[in-house]
Amino acid sequence: MSNLSRRTLLFAAAGSALAACAGPGGDADEKTVTGFDGPVEGQLSFAHWRAEDKDVLEQIVASFVQKNPKVTVRQDISPSNDYQSTALQKIRGGSVGDAFTAFRGAQFTQIASVGVFADLSTQSDLVGKFDPKLIAAGTSESKQLGLPYQLVFNMPVTNVDLLAKYGYTDLPKDWDGFLGMLDGLKAKDVTPIAWPGGDAANAGQLLNTMVMNNIPSDDALGKFETGEVKATDEWFVHTLKQYAQLRPYVQSGANGTGSEAAQQLFATQKAALLATGSFMAGAVRKLGAKFPLGLYAPITTTADKAKYEGVFNATFILGINAKSSKQGAALAWLKHLADPAVAGVYANGTSQHVTVKDVEYTNEDLKSFAPWLTRKTLLAPRFQFNNLDVRSAVENATVQVVGGTDPAKAAEAAQRVIDQKR
Repeated sequence: MSNLSRRTLLFAAAGSALAACAGPGGDADEKTVTGFDGPVEGQLSFAHWRAEDKDVLEQIVASFVQKNPKVTVRQDISPSNDYQSTALQKIRGGSVGDAFTAFRGAQFTQIASVGVFADLSTQSDLVGKFDPKLIAAGTSESKQLGLPYQLVFNMPVTNVDLLAKYGYTDLPKDWDGFLGMLDGLKAKDVTPIAWPGGDAANAGQLLNTMVMNNIPSDDALGKFETGEVKATDEWFVHTLKQYAQLRPYVQSGANGTGSEAAQQLFATQKAALLATGSFMAGAVRKLGAKFPLGLYAPITTTADKAKYEGVFNATFILGINAKSSKQGAALAWLKHLADPAVAGVYANGTSQHVTVKDVEYTNEDLKSFAPWLTRKTLLAPRFQFNNLDVRSAVENATVQVVGGTDPAKAAEAAQRVIDQKR
């Protein structure tokens, strides 16, 4: 599509940054059981965290099995937070996750370092189906170990009609304007922001946009792990103070709210913004939301100092288990997912853009989000962390502040944890 082809300039820098952050390894630490030329047969386990995509993926499984009748595909699904912490243990033995997915950043690096990814570098007929600017998150030491499948925007989703009802069609481009909008919505008995503060996997999504124009360098979050950046640095304490300013505008009990409850609040039009990302559009639709969706990233500076308009991420990294005895079937499955027509079924059925080339988007939400494909966006900084304990300390500071903790004290507490964990 033309929208996809216009991304070149937008993602050129992102590819370099991703490659620089890639982890080590790629060769299995035990002899591979079979190769990609193995038979396309048997029961294939596909491990992932997107339970909301299960039905669409079952449609895709059916079309795959029709072409490959000697194969069955089982989806092994875990909640995203559990998947982040336990997937490696489950797939390392090879009995689960013949084909599997990984989050960009810490999880990909960890799995790559122990040799669980089979190297896809030579599979040009597969790799060539993807936009090369968008799959650098799956590289390590110049090897294409995985293929990011989703192109998402990790920024608040908006109820376009509700905002327009109260006069917010042109959304604020500075921090004072943003707070003014939130105040105006609250005065109309609308919860301005639904925030899943009780779900660690999604509470931190807001961090992406809260820091995108505050960070001293685009790679600053990764520097928490080296000690070059500290939670007590002025810019981060300032960010925490801005989180404190959001306290009146999130739902009551936000720190104990899970993702499903936040989605429900938004889907029933009781909240104007859902502070997660475009990847939740499908879940919101399943809850009955009929209103048009948009995207909006809070600008934490004045308009003239804002470097970025929003954030994007390339994730849901598809890989083949180097320990699997069914690599031939797993390769066939990935090739099926990479077919533009099949990728279109996935994208339009789940309301998520994909990294596969030449996909036709018919989903109205994807059409609504499409302008962000060419806007000035930052590669989601939250996923620069390779140490999940450090990331948790940083993100927990934001949760604590929303809950009432003094920003300076939250920063000091976070830094103490970081010093112990890094």
